[in-house]
Amino acid sequence: MSDNKLLPLRIKIDAIDAQILDLLNQRARVAEEVGHVKAETNAPVFRPEREAQVLRGVAERNPGPLLSDDIQLIFREIMSACRALERRVVVAFLGPVGTFSEQAVYKQFGHAIQPLPCVSIDEVFRATEAGTADFGVVPIENSSEGAINRTLDLLLQTSLAISGELAIAVQHSLMSRSGNMEGISRICAHSQALAQCQAWLNQHYPHVERHAVASNAEAARMASGDYTVAAIASEIAGHQYNLGIVSAHIQDDPHNRTRFAVIGRLRTTPSGKDQTSIVLATPNKAGAVYNLLAPLEKHGVSMTRFESRPARTGNWEYYFYVDVEGHVMDAKVEAAMSELNDKAAFFKVLGSYPCTV
Repeated sequence: MSDNKLLPLRIKIDAIDAQILDLLNQRARVAEEVGHVKAETNAPVFRPEREAQVLRGVAERNPGPLLSDDIQLIFREIMSACRALERRVVVAFLGPVGTFSEQAVYKQFGHAIQPLPCVSIDEVFRATEAGTADFGVVPIENSSEGAINRTLDLLLQTSLAISGELAIAVQHSLMSRSGNMEGISRICAHSQALAQCQAWLNQHYPHVERHAVASNAEAARMASGDYTVAAIASEIAGHQYNLGIVSAHIQDDPHNRTRFAVIGRLRTTPSGKDQTSIVLATPNKAGAVYNLLAPLEKHGVSMTRFESRPARTGNWEYYFYVDVEGHVMDAKVEAAMSELNDKAAFFKVLGSYPCTV
């Protein structure tokens, strides 16, 4: 009886699927035409501001019952597949395979890309600067442990610009080859992960040596070949390296998130909801920081982040990393940036880019 009721519904679904398939290929053919026009004008394959507009648009128009987050995920992959008809962009990230950085890559670009795992954040910058990769994805800030200082230092030095940002939930699991802690003498992870799980580790395994490595995925790779090593990493990394879970979700902050920046040579145009990142240094005099930031208030520009970093000159000087709402091409942001540039001892726009969708 149930089959008699399901059969007409399945026939309907098959017919709708055929329509979806036809529409997807119609979209792909138009995307190919877009690719030809871009090739003639030497325009970039990936336009984050355009994709952000599409994703915001489908969420706003979505009547349900599908959740807007799921709709955006579907459209991200549609755009990725259509983009790949022009060319698969190469995206560098902190490897090996299985890192949170890799998850961030697929969340931003979809899966129809050429991923390029790198051994360090420095190498991500190097590959992108050299043109080996079109873009790089680097961690910039964690909600529990604060700024990723190496990324901030490299952003100060590089000629690359930030062209996008995204945040992902960071959930750490303790894993080993056996799925238990018998015979384990070391727990390995990235230094940030060890810090994010410090209270849990102190409570459960206070006497096991902790060893910082280049990435959590590298820790998982090490654990896959050594029965004496346990790794803190994502469950995706655990599956990648055939590890068993000792304990899941061991991060001290259940809402732990990491923010990533997309870096490359692309300078984006306004998307309608953007953010601008700058770095500056103040003259060495009283009230300098207050006076330096006055142009933001004057022109009605909201500051969303303020981070200091030692200039390493030995003179107690600092660089200040600031995020503000709006695009540098917006009139009020442009005016504020112009005044900041005049007042600052050092000033650099790191990039204007769409806010996280």
